[in-house]
Amino acid sequence: MIPADLRIIDAKDLYVGQSALTGESDAVKKQVDSSIVVEDLTSISDLDTICFMGTNVISGMAKGVVVKTGDSTYLGKIAHTISSGKPKTAFQKDIESISKLLIRFMIILIPIVFILNAWKHSVVTAFTFAVAIAITITPLLLPVILSSCLSKGAVKMSKKKTIVKKLDAIQNFGAMNVLCTDKTGTLTEDKIILEKYLDIKGNQDISVLKSAFLNANFQTGLIGNIDQAVIKRGLEYNLAEETKSFKKIDEIPFDFSRRCLSVIGKTGEGQVKMITKGAVEEILAMCQTVSYKNQVSPITKEIKENVQRISKKMNSDGLRVIAVCEKIVSSDITEFDVSFEKNMTLVGFIGFLDPPKESAKESVKLLNKSGIRVIVLTGDNAEVTKCICDRVGIQSKNIATGSELDRLQDAAVLRLLKKTNIFVKLSPIQKARIIRILKESGNVVGYMGDGINDSPSLTNSDVGISVDTAVDIAKESADIILLEKDLRVLLDGATEGRKTFVNLMKYIKLATSFNFGEVLSVILTSAFLPFLPETPIQLLVEGLLYDFGQMTLPLDNVDEEMIKKPKKFTIKSLKHFMLYMGPVSSIFDLVVFASIWFIFGVREAAMFQTIWFMYSIVSNLIGMHIIRTAKIPFFQSNAHKLVYLSSFVLILVGLIVPFTPLGALIGLVAVPFKYIGLIFFVTFIYCIIALFAKKIYIKKFHEWI
Repeated sequence: MIPADLRIIDAKDLYVGQSALTGESDAVKKQVDSSIVVEDLTSISDLDTICFMGTNVISGMAKGVVVKTGDSTYLGKIAHTISSGKPKTAFQKDIESISKLLIRFMIILIPIVFILNAWKHSVVTAFTFAVAIAITITPLLLPVILSSCLSKGAVKMSKKKTIVKKLDAIQNFGAMNVLCTDKTGTLTEDKIILEKYLDIKGNQDISVLKSAFLNANFQTGLIGNIDQAVIKRGLEYNLAEETKSFKKIDEIPFDFSRRCLSVIGKTGEGQVKMITKGAVEEILAMCQTVSYKNQVSPITKEIKENVQRISKKMNSDGLRVIAVCEKIVSSDITEFDVSFEKNMTLVGFIGFLDPPKESAKESVKLLNKSGIRVIVLTGDNAEVTKCICDRVGIQSKNIATGSELDRLQDAAVLRLLKKTNIFVKLSPIQKARIIRILKESGNVVGYMGDGINDSPSLTNSDVGISVDTAVDIAKESADIILLEKDLRVLLDGATEGRKTFVNLMKYIKLATSFNFGEVLSVILTSAFLPFLPETPIQLLVEGLLYDFGQMTLPLDNVDEEMIKKPKKFTIKSLKHFMLYMGPVSSIFDLVVFASIWFIFGVREAAMFQTIWFMYSIVSNLIGMHIIRTAKIPFFQSNAHKLVYLSSFVLILVGLIVPFTPLGALIGLVAVPFKYIGLIFFVTFIYCIIALFAKKIYIKKFHEWI
């Protein structure tokens, strides 16, 4: 392990693994003199003269001068972005804004109500009534409903392979409209397969696979994923038989300076053959001839250019390319070294691919259809990333690199984000910067990652998503853990998050609009009546009863139309709803008041208060079914059976309480049944008008819940 940021002053075949910083498994060569022009640098981790703390030596040796230690190192800066804590999410800000809105209403209402009633009633009565009004406008069970909604959502999501670590992440999951993800393992299978085996003219040739198979099968060094992929594909073509007629004599192991590996063995014909596979440049350098359809000819300039063109084409297709060459050597030689790796014959190429998941293309399509834009943030190169994104349906016309981002101000990066879905060669800090800019522009951003390098982005996103196979620091930074690294699982979780959000918003909008409407009615009526329209204790009991009726909303059914797109709460939306639907219910409160006072001539305070008490409970619990859906309730949209049951039971309770000792205790009296008929008649008219008001609201504001 490298203990600090070092500048290399002496090196021999030094290769370093930087997956902790970049997420990419390929070793990087470090050296004294840089081969990279600073202007062409795509990421700070590409500096080949610097070794970074937290990375590890794969092979070779070197001396270096320490230039940064501890928190000053590059890894230290990444750690700082995690330790600084997760910023407030969109949901947390929304809940705070609701609280501030309600506090402002209380500050305004208490003095107004107190002044209106202090001259008619005692100071104590006026003050307690004002306080009761302030409490009434507050959704009393918001903490309970919030917790039960989120808990119920967490249980449902767990059944769909999604574990919720932080409950408030569920709402952000549902509101998410941008998903940033890495490439490896999310869009791809995270395993290399041998995709192509081509001759020097780019045609499929089984003899190329046969040579590569013998080389991979008989080498005795560390069997990497490339060798495993060659062996697996060879076995599919029954090439195991070839091993019976090939007797290994020697091998020249792989090293990072040669970037190739040779196996020497005797063939069934008695010839001694050396088979070498390695990087295209190194293999070309050691070849003098080429083989095409068993015909050997010298390498010409045209052949070499064509070979390089084929290799580049395979790279652009997202393939990692390995060249294969061979030659016949004297049977008298018993020991071999690197000096024999010359004057060889190029036989072809093998191309490897980390293939896209079968479900990835459909999942990306469904995510886009659900209103979630997918942006790929990776440390990998542009060619491989473009190929994968093309295959899974992510628009790859524009690709940006980390070095481009570093030259741009935030405003320019935001413009780039509007037309770019793929960002390559990114450092962890650059990823976190993109997340921050997306959030500041009003998006709810999810980030999916599983490596150390993903931790800053997981911390800074609205909802950090990881998998159960991720490194510990990634799982610790995440809000949600997927039991399967698949976008389809993520989409299922986001859908459950939207359902949870809709049911939560039903309660918030119901409670605030109904409470606002009732408070408005009570204030207006109290200015006119010689007595209080309802006593403080009656207001509180009434509010508690229909709050209990709304406690089943976390279980409620959700219309499909409500979960097709991300759901984002805004305080502006809540204000619109309160100021629109609140007065609608208030108008019918005043209709009941006018009927009682002018038509039925009720002048007794207890009788007036009881009728209003009963009407408020009945109208709010029936009106809840109007508000809970954008459709026509009972016909186009049905609530959960427990929502129906709780509404029915609490309406009965509200009608029966005045006839019981408990009712008498809070100042209620038994009322004639004609008033109960009035209550249901006005409630029915209110429901009809509310349906029309709902259509107008949706047409004007293009939303409901």
